[in-house]
Amino acid sequence: MSKRWSYLTVEVKPSWTGVKSDEMQDELNRHGQLGWELVNVLQTQPMGVAILLFKKEA
Repeated sequence: MSKRWSYLTVEVKPSWTGVKSDEMQDELNRHGQLGWELVNVLQTQPMGVAILLFKKEA
């Protein structure tokens, strides 16, 4: 039987200096404690929004 997954996307908005690493770390820790596993990070522009992609077993 194959596994079923739930997915979550979280936007981390940059300040005028870009995405702050401590904000990114807070988001990763918060969702990790809830059982979410980071799959990928997308950032289409150098100073743009970072989109964190998570999954966990449904």
